[in-house]
Amino acid sequence: MADGDQFPRIEQAPANGERRGPMRPAQLASPRVRVSGRLLARGFMAADAAFLGLTALAFEAAHGWSRPAALLGAVLAWTFLIAFGAYRLRRREGGWRHLAIAAAAGAVGWATSLAAGWMLQPAAMSTTDVMWAGGVVSGLVGLHWTWFRLVARLRRTGKLTPNVVILGATPAAERLIGWALANSDAMKVIGVFDDRRDRIGPSLLGVPVLGVGADLVDHRILPYVDRVIITVPAAAGDRIVQLAELLVSIPNPIALFLDDAEAAAETAAIERVADFALRQISGGQRSTLQRMAKRALDVMVSGTAILFLAPAMGAIALAIRLDSPGPILFRQTRHGYLNEEFRVFKFRSMRVEAEDAQARRQVSANDDRVTRVGRFIRNTSLDELPQLFNVLRGEMSLVGPRPHAIGMLVAGEEVDRLLRTYAHRHRIKPGLTGWAAVRGSRGPVDTPDAVRQRVEFDLDYIERQSFWFDLRIMLQTLPCLLGDSSAVR
Repeated sequence: MADGDQFPRIEQAPANGERRGPMRPAQLASPRVRVSGRLLARGFMAADAAFLGLTALAFEAAHGWSRPAALLGAVLAWTFLIAFGAYRLRRREGGWRHLAIAAAAGAVGWATSLAAGWMLQPAAMSTTDVMWAGGVVSGLVGLHWTWFRLVARLRRTGKLTPNVVILGATPAAERLIGWALANSDAMKVIGVFDDRRDRIGPSLLGVPVLGVGADLVDHRILPYVDRVIITVPAAAGDRIVQLAELLVSIPNPIALFLDDAEAAAETAAIERVADFALRQISGGQRSTLQRMAKRALDVMVSGTAILFLAPAMGAIALAIRLDSPGPILFRQTRHGYLNEEFRVFKFRSMRVEAEDAQARRQVSANDDRVTRVGRFIRNTSLDELPQLFNVLRGEMSLVGPRPHAIGMLVAGEEVDRLLRTYAHRHRIKPGLTGWAAVRGSRGPVDTPDAVRQRVEFDLDYIERQSFWFDLRIMLQTLPCLLGDSSAVR
């Protein structure tokens, strides 16, 4: 570690052979758990402002509210932290340098405050004031040590920097990769796909070529990709249409990075890559505040519901245990956000020997596989209550498209092959309830028309999703469920 720095510099994850590439993090993380760098920086700024403000007020209170210069010191220290770049979260910045910036900002702010206080009230100054200022600066340094370590950990685990894959090994792709190599705290290119794989070799500037364009559609790396970037010449209109058609079945956001003739225009576009200011051609966009509001609602409601419904869930568990042998919970692998696989929880409603983990046969009216208790909890949707834990874990949301079993068959064909846009419903977390449910599309989807209707409602929800729309759907859910006894569940 350089200069005796006890804090490790945040560098690229070590390569694990050429197939790994220079930018792939040690552990791939789902975009579902990705942290917004901009939001993180604002959180640090708010925490520092609160700390400086409270210490200034405490100083004022200790001196009988006669030293207003303390508040000036707090404001100046916070201003200098911003001016000195303490919230830029730069990857190459060493630990000691970052702490020096924090110490300098705090010291300059409070030194100015003490100087102003001395000029206004020279007789009131004492060594205690200097010691107080030193304590504030030390506390500020301690906070920034915490911020630095947190950012380092988030980078090591791949939760801070977005992952992208590139479709098209063009000169623009090379320049984009070159920029990412120099700014890997802004973006990591973890793979390239190109139909000319035999001509370009196994890698492009060290980034592995993972296959041809068609391989991208069902590649196992997709659940960890924040965005697919198509790099093509600006004049290749037909090729753009072909690639967009090729990727129509994937849920990941897709953007174009055109190989502009003018170097200045391309350079400007590359510099905006960190904010994904590219021309987006698919995938919904939601602000950080929208995502935060939705997650806050999920945690608050699911946590409260688990506490209040614990006795009822305990009674259901006991009834299942007494009614038929086998486990209380049914666990099934389903697709979540961007096709990420997760284990959904439900109360077991079928006989163990008749369970169908792949949903090769969907539930029908008077299904002989359903137990007595199972029939009751399915008709009342009480079998879904354990999914509150999936919501609390962040795998599901209260409102969203209902998660279906992977490989579910409809009319003898896998549902994702029946409708090419089926996976677009995974552009948002699956939900306990959803727009489709309150609009009448509930229960099994056992015909192609039922699949199309369900997907239409789900995509309509994704386009319209908002905090208030979620509340509306939640309020409509219970009347819809209680008022519809004919739906097969």
